[in-house]
Amino acid sequence: MSTIEQAVKRLEELRTAGVDVLWTPAPPADATPAAPSPFMPTPAGPAGAQPQAAPVKPTETAKRAAKPQDMGTRSKQVEIDLNKLAAQGYIVPHATRSLLVDEFRVVKRPLLANVTGAASAKIDRPNLIMVTSSLPGEGKTFVAANLAMSIAAELNHTVLLVDADPSRSSLLERLGIAPAQGLIDKLLNPELDLSDLILATNVPKLAVLPVGTPNAQATELFASATMDLLLEEMAHRYRDRVIILDAPPLLPSAEARALSLHAGQILFVVQAGRTHQGTVQQSLGMLQDHPMVFTLLNQSRGPKAGSPYGYYAY
Repeated sequence: MSTIEQAVKRLEELRTAGVDVLWTPAPPADATPAAPSPFMPTPAGPAGAQPQAAPVKPTETAKRAAKPQDMGTRSKQVEIDLNKLAAQGYIVPHATRSLLVDEFRVVKRPLLANVTGAASAKIDRPNLIMVTSSLPGEGKTFVAANLAMSIAAELNHTVLLVDADPSRSSLLERLGIAPAQGLIDKLLNPELDLSDLILATNVPKLAVLPVGTPNAQATELFASATMDLLLEEMAHRYRDRVIILDAPPLLPSAEARALSLHAGQILFVVQAGRTHQGTVQQSLGMLQDHPMVFTLLNQSRGPKAGSPYGYYAY
């Protein structure tokens, strides 16, 4: 008698004795086969085979969960000029490992820790990250674009890079994308569908929202309740999406201060060797009530930068 036969015999003895046995021996070969599992592929049978059950229509929640990378593809697909970006020193997909790539891996890690809730601090809208500086020309757009590229390389996140600088917009030009309707147009006309304004790109998991049509009331629009509702929708519509706002500099514009009230995290860029200490202190004073402000020292090449590569300090 084989081991299996012995086990079957023993179980039958226990059952006869009144002991509950949860396991049931396999049916004989001529028994009616069980229905196929819904989790296993069903081979195609002859014409007279039993029909399969009709598929269950997924709920809206299931649809949304199944498509976490819906980046607004109802709008046109645009091509980022990756060769131009690489030549200008930006991070691009599948680039070889470099000092810049490694630096932004360091920069993004605490930001993403807040996004995922891994950090001890609990903040509202942690996936809404505003990148700003004190003055123009300190490298905030460079930082915002590279941060977006770096986070888009993550396995569990998508990125929406928003041009939120209505006065000195340069993001689309750097990416090689033509101007289009965007953020300001949505604020002026809430009936516009956000998905029609978001531009899908040739970079996996990266989409772009242009600043849109110039408007003299941009400051009031950015400080409005409509803006707050829009950012709330953007921050919560897809939990895996990180939204990066390329905001105006703090001192010469009021839009950045208005945006800071909505952002969950702020990345404050300071150009080493150029921005005066008093200027930095003045800017940080404007952000003193914000719960999560990180400072990035751009173009620092000395050992005091605190970075092993001497390019950024965080």
